[in-house]
Amino acid sequence: MSLSPTHPTSLLSRIDLVTSKPPVSTQPQLIKLFEDVRKYIKSSSATKPLPLLNGQAPASKKRKLEADDTFTSDQADTVSDISFSIPQRKKLKLSLERNTEMGYLRAINPTTDETEFRLRWSDVEYCVCLPVPEKAQPQYNFCIFPRGEGGEQVLFTVPGGKVKGDSIQSDVSFDPEESYKGVVVGMLNKRLKNKVLEPDPKEFASQVAQAHRKGEKAVHVKAFKGSKDGFLFFLSAGIIYGFKKPLEFFPFHAITSISYTSVLQRTFNLNITTTNDANDEESKEIEFSMIDQADFAGIDAYVRRHDLQDASMAEQRRAKRLNVNGVKGKENEDEENGDGEGELQKAAREVEEMDDEDEEEDENFDPGSEGESEGSGSSSEEEDGGDHAEAHREGDLAEEELGSEMEEVSE
Repeated sequence: MSLSPTHPTSLLSRIDLVTSKPPVSTQPQLIKLFEDVRKYIKSSSATKPLPLLNGQAPASKKRKLEADDTFTSDQADTVSDISFSIPQRKKLKLSLERNTEMGYLRAINPTTDETEFRLRWSDVEYCVCLPVPEKAQPQYNFCIFPRGEGGEQVLFTVPGGKVKGDSIQSDVSFDPEESYKGVVVGMLNKRLKNKVLEPDPKEFASQVAQAHRKGEKAVHVKAFKGSKDGFLFFLSAGIIYGFKKPLEFFPFHAITSISYTSVLQRTFNLNITTTNDANDEESKEIEFSMIDQADFAGIDAYVRRHDLQDASMAEQRRAKRLNVNGVKGKENEDEENGDGEGELQKAAREVEEMDDEDEEEDENFDPGSEGESEGSGSSSEEEDGGDHAEAHREGDLAEEELGSEMEEVSE
């Protein structure tokens, strides 16, 4: 049996070295083995898996290209040199197909012009645009959450400045003074059923000054989930934690309650209890720790405004399934004005009361009050009263004795 000339020369020489020895005459299956290995490696490298983001099993590149035969670049608006972080960390071309029913969001390799991954518009549940924290120059992260649990999240970043040159190709004209963020948000809103969510300082604004962008209010707080650090954003339809994989999004209807623990002088922890839509009985609590105490009032006002501290309201939230693009009604005036005591203030007050009690006990404590002390320093009001009465009696006796002595002297 002869080997195919398609083998690399270096590999052929090594195979010849093995197969030219005497044992090959008694074991001819060796040649067939090498040939099978070659065929397997060749076929494997030709069918490199291509991620699909619609919850389906990965398909081979060959099958994917066949499925994309009908796709042409003139069917989509494109944005060049976009930095993707999820599901791949790579610079790719963002392609937004105009067909809202069967079209896709695609990430295209600019060198090969092949689709790296894609997500059908109808499979997108939420799309959120958030400012990237701790950056001197404005940047924005677009976080895309698919429906259900089988899909893959998408995270890409656009610069905050004006559109440069021909980096955006679209059949719709836009203002040349428009920013990348504004153009991309507009394109996505034309294709998505739920409009792009963005943070609103009226919902929440941090009281912690930004070192990188002084004078600008932050709409996030820094927090830890376990040992991983990240950022919490409080939006009109839910709470987001990012930007490490996986992104966490807690829509209001999935939140059972929010509480606080480890309320200290400088930091506190936020605990979010959620339920799974597929199984209302299954719930889990997620703790975000080391949040700056300066933001507790703003966070607690947000929690109370949306009744997230009250587990009894969870059923109503799930039934309501808040419209993420709806107009808010008039909120409770006491909550808007910050009146009333929230859970966080209550916890902080309890901690202060415990500290006050400890201080009072320390002030009243007398190490001899349980031993041979004859009255002073007792922490009990009854003991204090008894000591004063005893002293009064002793005073009367002394007065009587002194009086009798004076009488005797006078006689």
